[in-house]
Amino acid sequence: MKIHEYQGKEILRKFGVATPRGIPCFTVDEAVKAAETLGGNIWVVKAQIHAGGRGKGGGVKLARSLDEVRANASAILGMQLKTHQTGPEGQKVRRLLIEDGADIKKEYYVAALTDRATQKVALMASSEGGMDIEEVAHKTPEKIIKVFVDPLVGLTDAQAKELADGIGVPAASQPQAIDTFKKLYTCYMETDASLAEINPLILEGNGNIKALDAKFNFDANALYRHPEIVAYRDLDEEDADEIEASKFDLAYISLDGNIGCLVNGAGLAMATMDTIKLFGAEPANFLDVGGGATTEKVTEAFKIMLKNTKVKGILVNIFGGIMKCDTIATGVVAAARETHLAVPLVVRMKGTNEDLGKKILAESGLPIIAADTMAEAATKIVAAVK
Repeated sequence: MKIHEYQGKEILRKFGVATPRGIPCFTVDEAVKAAETLGGNIWVVKAQIHAGGRGKGGGVKLARSLDEVRANASAILGMQLKTHQTGPEGQKVRRLLIEDGADIKKEYYVAALTDRATQKVALMASSEGGMDIEEVAHKTPEKIIKVFVDPLVGLTDAQAKELADGIGVPAASQPQAIDTFKKLYTCYMETDASLAEINPLILEGNGNIKALDAKFNFDANALYRHPEIVAYRDLDEEDADEIEASKFDLAYISLDGNIGCLVNGAGLAMATMDTIKLFGAEPANFLDVGGGATTEKVTEAFKIMLKNTKVKGILVNIFGGIMKCDTIATGVVAAARETHLAVPLVVRMKGTNEDLGKKILAESGLPIIAADTMAEAATKIVAAVK
């Protein structure tokens, strides 16, 4: 689960991390009122979407008068903001953050994330704040400093100082930087985040350290422990089909191809997508119906896949372990009839009640293409689509 920048900053402040003052807004008038409330003579108008690179896309603008706040807010609110993380279709801006201007002397990058190789939390920092960390890693990897934290000990002062030294924080500001790194680590652990990123973390002209941006991803499996974080969820930022799929306990992710996939088990779903690519086509989705699929779930899965106008064929790949092949076969037949399926359908089944499942498909009277192996299934669906 992702949240907006202003929500991330609310969380950071709860853990004692300094941020600029800011007020979230939903209308242009609210934006002007927010600037008046903040006072001063310089503000930043920021688009709030679940994607980075907003500044490059025109979603972050400086305002030196209330008229400029109004003009910038009018330009940004409602725009289809396109960044390297939104894809070519962009994301509609429905929220703004009006924030105090900052006296930026230097920008840094810092993030806490899980490092699967060491099975520890890594704190990663760089002197190249404000840039895409992937670009820094590619061009100047030596500018990324990492420390790995023993969860039984936590981030030590020595490790935090290693980061501060490594990214060149001035001596006078190092105590604040060390304190910020330790609080970020605590925040990461206590919220069950999978990523807690501040980019940029700024050094102000007066030597203070502040989080100028905040990006959080949370482990969905731990959200039951954090109703206050669930309350931050913004469904407008999520794929409508993925939201619909979650209502039926379907794991669904939209992709860019034209072959819909219905599979039981995440590993087999990944392998199915790889096989489709291997035989020269692209999957339109990841869809795992799980081990307890019912006729209703399979029917809903078909409906969700077929909402995608790019889908020109469907591949069903089932391994019957806990899930019985005849149950899936009954669901596939019912779904094909209810949705008036008009695209090619290839079904490959192996495992429990396999023969019964194949018999149900064969006797359905529907033009279902049978396959015995994954290679055969992929070959047939790619040929049928072409």
